[in-house]
Amino acid sequence: MSLIELSTASDTGVSSHIRVSFPVQGSYLPADHGYLLYAAITTRLQDIHSAAWLGVELLSGVPWAPGVIALPARGASLHLRLPAEQFSQVLPLAGTRLEIGSYSIRLGLPVARMLLPATSLYARIVTIKKFTEPEPFLAAAQRQLYQLGVQGSLAFPQDGHTRSRRIITIHGYKVVGFSLAAHDLSETDSLKLQSVGLGGRRSMGCGIFNPIVKATWTQADSQA
Repeated sequence: MSLIELSTASDTGVSSHIRVSFPVQGSYLPADHGYLLYAAITTRLQDIHSAAWLGVELLSGVPWAPGVIALPARGASLHLRLPAEQFSQVLPLAGTRLEIGSYSIRLGLPVARMLLPATSLYARIVTIKKFTEPEPFLAAAQRQLYQLGVQGSLAFPQDGHTRSRRIITIHGYKVVGFSLAAHDLSETDSLKLQSVGLGGRRSMGCGIFNPIVKATWTQADSQA
């Protein structure tokens, strides 16, 4: 999709954000790679360090060894969430090698697509500072949702009777978060939530929502 097509799409005023997907060549990554991935990206693109507009999705894989995931042989991608006008800022990542801990990946040529609305969305992990227990966290997340002007309900996806609690490591510190689902969203609210997310650390894989598809929760539980 060209930049011209993206600009035309954003003129509707519904959402100016896009999902930029870089094909990935690589075999393994640390399961907890959000901060390491962000560090690798900003080492290559120092101008976007601390950019508030950047969202970086965690890469999907399957458990391989303790603390390690295996990437799929085909179809692995790095997805970035950003305003359409910032597309040119991330294009230099194409063709680069990113060192992520003791592993590395190489990125191909990106494809940019508009966000698509869905009544239900899923975030693999959302973090809100000082909220590390399920019920207070859910209440804080609902307040943030209303502050965005988004009408909808939030819930914890569950695998059996297990709460979707997540731990990520940032600068050597363990940060508690939770998987979260949003339901009953209008088209406009769905696009807004996908564009700006909830909580903090969006550049490290947190607070990024995608449409729910079949088995999303089960797959995400195994990938995180």
